[in-house]
Amino acid sequence: MAVEKITDQSWEENVSNKENVIVKYYADWCGSCKLFAPKFKRLSNDEKYASVSFLEVNAEENEVARAAAGVDNLPFFAIFKNGKLVEGTATSKEEVVVSLIEKL
Repeated sequence: MAVEKITDQSWEENVSNKENVIVKYYADWCGSCKLFAPKFKRLSNDEKYASVSFLEVNAEENEVARAAAGVDNLPFFAIFKNGKLVEGTATSKEEVVVSLIEKL
C-alpha cells in the first residue's frame, strides 16, 4: 500500500476510520526524515503489513495531527488503533518502526 500524505483537514477521516494506522511525522528541513522516507515506503509495500495504513504528516504545518501524537522530535512515528493513539516515539531506526507496526 502506498504512503498517503495527509493534513489536519483529512486527519480525522484517515485515522478514525481505519483500524491500524502508522503515521510518520516529518518536516521539510529534517535530514533524518528524508533519509527514512524510502524505508517507510518499502515497509508500506510489505505484504505482511497489508492491514496497516501508512500516513505521512508535515508536523510543522499540521498542529492538530501533531498534538494527537504528542510529537516532540522528528522524525516521529505513532501508531493508532481504531482512532486511538497506542504509542509514539521519535526515531530514525527502522527496527524501532517495525516493532511499532508489529504492535498493531
